[in-house]
Amino acid sequence: MATRKKILTLNAISRKGLARLPDSYAVGSDVSDPDGILVRSQVMHEMPIPDSVLAIGRAGAGTNNIPVKAMSARGVVVFNAPGANANAVKELVIAGMLMGARNLIPALNFVMGLQGDAESLHKQVEAGKKHFVGHELPGRTLGIVGLGAIGSLVADAALRLGMHVIGFDPEITVDAAWRLPGQVKKAASVDDLLKHADFVSLHTPLVPATRDLINADRIRHVKKGCVLLNFARDGIVNEEAVLAGLNENRLHAYVCDFPSNLLRQHPRFVALPHLGASTEEAEENCAIMVAEQITDYLENGNILNAVNFPSVSMPRESAYRLAIANANVPNMLGQISTAVAGAGLNIHNMVNKSKGDMAFTLVDVDSAVRESVLTQLAGIEGVLRLRYLPN
Repeated sequence: MATRKKILTLNAISRKGLARLPDSYAVGSDVSDPDGILVRSQVMHEMPIPDSVLAIGRAGAGTNNIPVKAMSARGVVVFNAPGANANAVKELVIAGMLMGARNLIPALNFVMGLQGDAESLHKQVEAGKKHFVGHELPGRTLGIVGLGAIGSLVADAALRLGMHVIGFDPEITVDAAWRLPGQVKKAASVDDLLKHADFVSLHTPLVPATRDLINADRIRHVKKGCVLLNFARDGIVNEEAVLAGLNENRLHAYVCDFPSNLLRQHPRFVALPHLGASTEEAEENCAIMVAEQITDYLENGNILNAVNFPSVSMPRESAYRLAIANANVPNMLGQISTAVAGAGLNIHNMVNKSKGDMAFTLVDVDSAVRESVLTQLAGIEGVLRLRYLPN
């Protein structure tokens, strides 16, 4: 009988997502020796992660809270849910553009500070509203850096509002390119985009190449009066440079999802408490996606939307499957197939995919695999994790 699989939850995960796990799974915040972990925001870098863990599912897009490199070395697959919260973030970006264009937050603060009777209030409003004159969105240009699931939705929404849209993404995928509206114009570079955009919205992951992507030099070259929107990651924008840009009136406003002690007193800084994915629908979508991905991986070895291993999928045509996480090194397939053939096993189907230094191999054979063969395969240099998945 197969061992009952266990899933550890580190945060409150949507019930609709947990319902996608098989009924046979033990799921909870107190399970020991879990096969998988579901997490939202809890930081895992300092926590001990049991050797039993085969997969970690982040119910969201970013995986900065997960020690991905260390998990890769152990052959642990780290999943995320790209695009599951895209609509929620898109709506917040549109709200951010309106807040910046119509000066809504300074206007709201002005109203909250009014005092006096009805007549006095009316006079103060009429005298003060001239300080909050804004502009409308149609005809303005939105520049989008990063044209993935969120960026393409933002582009489509902006076009429907009558805006012009330019975009830059040097690593755009084929799928993302198909999703992108045809009216989006391509910028030659980030600098080219900043020169022409009235609004700039950032939708890139935080990696070494994008840290301080918006820095002092780039802010000096933005179109004067630009509204900068950041609902991606705070480290993409250099806060000191933004403060200088606001003080010099080169930036009209900075609207983001990340409160900042340095900026929070500035009247044209708008910060929300990381609300990008904070809708019931987004939380449900993210949880459903990672629950289904982890289940398929634990049961069949298939990988979809992993940040550290390639996407690998192979239909089950045999009852006996080997799932092998391995380093992307020469002759790995040769060693695996030689060991399998040497044991008298017929390979029914086989697929291998690589992603950077990591690779993953699925092998279906026509008969049961002996323990001695599994030990031999696991001992091949470069094999990080071997699983035998008889159906």
